Amino acid sequence: MSKYVLITPARNEEAYIAKTIESVIAQTVRPQRWVIVSDGSTDKTDEIVQSYADKYDFIIFERTKDRPDRNFGSKVAAFNLGYEQLTGVEYDFIGNLDADISFEPDYYERVIDKFNRNPELGIAGGVRVDIIDGKRVKIKSSRNSVAGGFQLFRKQCFDDIGGYKKLECGGIDAVAEISARMKGWRVESFPDIIAEHHKPTGSAVGNIFKQKFRAGLKYYLLGYPPLFPLMRFGLRLNQKPVIIGSIISIFGYYWAWLFRYKRPVPKDFVRYLRSEQKERIRKLLFGKKDPAFRTH
Repeated sequence: MSKYVLITPARNEEAYIAKTIESVIAQTVRPQRWVIVSDGSTDKTDEIVQSYADKYDFIIFERTKDRPDRNFGSKVAAFNLGYEQLTGVEYDFIGNLDADISFEPDYYERVIDKFNRNPELGIAGGVRVDIIDGKRVKIKSSRNSVAGGFQLFRKQCFDDIGGYKKLECGGIDAVAEISARMKGWRVESFPDIIAEHHKPTGSAVGNIFKQKFRAGLKYYLLGYPPLFPLMRFGLRLNQKPVIIGSIISIFGYYWAWLFRYKRPVPKDFVRYLRSEQKERIRKLLFGKKDPAFRTH
C-alpha cells in the first residue's frame, strides 16, 4: 500500500480545524504522519490540535515563532517547518492540506489510486466545493490544476520542483503546478472526488478590493502574458463585487507592468508559462479543444 504524509499550516482556524482533523482521522487510509503547524495562532487553534495530537500518534503539533507580519510566504515557512518533522519517515506522496477542508473517508485512498494508475501523474486531487451560507457551490477549474488547499504530490515530483517557493505575492500552488509541468509531470484534478472548503477564500488577508488588486499584481509577477488578465477577469465579471472587482484586478496587473515590478520567478519559468498560456489562448480563440480548459 502506498504511503503518504500531510502538512497543515494553520493560523486562527478554531472554527474549522476540528472538522479537518476528523476528516483525516476517518480516512480509510491514514497518513504515516501529519504535521499541523500553528502559524502564530492567537485563538484556540493550538489547544484543539494538541488535544488530537495527544490521542493520535500520527498527528504531530508544531508552532512557528510569533511574527507581526503575515503574507503568503509565511505559509511556506510554516509548511517547511512541518517538512522538517518528516525526517526518517518513509512515504510515496506528500500533501498540503489547509485547515478548513473536509472530505469523504475514502478521499486519499481514491486520489492515491489515481497516482498508482498513472506513473506520470505528479500532482493530483479532487475538485473544490465551497460551503457558502450552508449551500454547496462547485468551483470551476481547469482539469490540469489542483486547488492549493489540498494538493497531493508524488514525492519525486515534489523533490524535482524543490517544494513550495516562498512567494510574498502568492500563487504558491500555481508555481508548484507550472514547475511540475515544466519537469514533464502531469497535474490533474478529478471531478468525481470532492473536497469541501469551509472558509471564504482570501478572508484572512486584507479587504476584498485589496485582494482583487493583489490578484492582478500576482499574475504579472508570475509572468502571465498581458492578454491573460483581460480574459481571466473578464470571464469573472459576475463575481462579487460585480464588475468593479474584475476591473481592479486588471488594473493591478497593468500597474505592475507599468512600473516593471521585479518578478520572483526565473526567466525560463516565465517563458514556459507564456508559451503554455499562448497556446491555450490560441486554441480558445480559434475554437479548438484544449483539455486544460475543460471545467468540472
